[in-house]
Amino acid sequence: MKQDSTRNTAYTVGCEDYVHVVEFNPFDSGDACSLIAYGGNNYVVVGTCRFQEEDAEVECVQYKTLRTFQHGIRVDAIAWSPETRLDALPPQIRFCTAASDRKLRLFTSDLQDKNEFKTFDGHTDYINDLVFAPKDGQEVASVSDDHTCRVWDLEGNEKAHFVLRSPGMSVCWHPEEAFKLMVAEKNGTIRFYDLITQQAILSLECEQTPLMSADWCLKNTLKIGAVAGSEWLIWDIACSSYPQDKRPVHVDRARLFRWSRVNENLFATTGYPGKTTTQLLVHHLGHPQPILSGTAAVGSGLTWHRTLPLCAVGGDHKIFFWVTEM
Repeated sequence: MKQDSTRNTAYTVGCEDYVHVVEFNPFDSGDACSLIAYGGNNYVVVGTCRFQEEDAEVECVQYKTLRTFQHGIRVDAIAWSPETRLDALPPQIRFCTAASDRKLRLFTSDLQDKNEFKTFDGHTDYINDLVFAPKDGQEVASVSDDHTCRVWDLEGNEKAHFVLRSPGMSVCWHPEEAFKLMVAEKNGTIRFYDLITQQAILSLECEQTPLMSADWCLKNTLKIGAVAGSEWLIWDIACSSYPQDKRPVHVDRARLFRWSRVNENLFATTGYPGKTTTQLLVHHLGHPQPILSGTAAVGSGLTWHRTLPLCAVGGDHKIFFWVTEM
């Protein structure tokens, strides 16, 4: 499938509700299919996807819903646990959500009789992002408009609490060094914390606001990316606390930034939902212009496949998928 730079989605999957957030499982779950979760107005759906890029026998995309979890309130963010396994007996699905009632909910299911959830209380304002500890999945970090980053154990006890200078927008855990956490604040500062000493060890500056989203490149952990105002920005933390590269991309304002999981030079950004559509742009650091641009009807969320250069955005009763060349 050849690319032209502006094009419609490669695939779509129909959903029963508006999709507020969508997340591919970033961890290996022991199955050939990819796990994907999406959040609607009051439930989370967990399903599997297989794409023709992975399996020649699949026509376009093969999607199957595994389970729908009642949530009772709009889902704003979803994080997968590395403890999720489809090859275990019984299988285990574990993820955590953030909702507009300022609570985190931890769901654990064997896709049969066992379906549990725990509620974590503590944030006093809107929760913008959350992430599991990538090695053992025994802790969850979350950031909020209440100017805090909190780290919880799986019982909902607060293990660490960092006071921020502005709303926390994104939180990422270092893939190898289990004690390093990155927190991006709306005021344009990105800080790295040592969870053992509970001290900040490094900070980066955007020099512009509002910073809406930041991500840690898993393929090269010296690279950090973010969107602030209408620009994307990239840092090499070995070189400088100021961006190495930046470019204006979304006319109104940029909303989300996500690195590809398969290529350290590939990333995607989304604009704010306009009157009818949201713009998705896929960028490659070797190219001056975006290599792919797509639109989704009032899209929300942004996630990359674990092993393919393929990203997804949620929308009105649909998930949209775009495939890009490496």
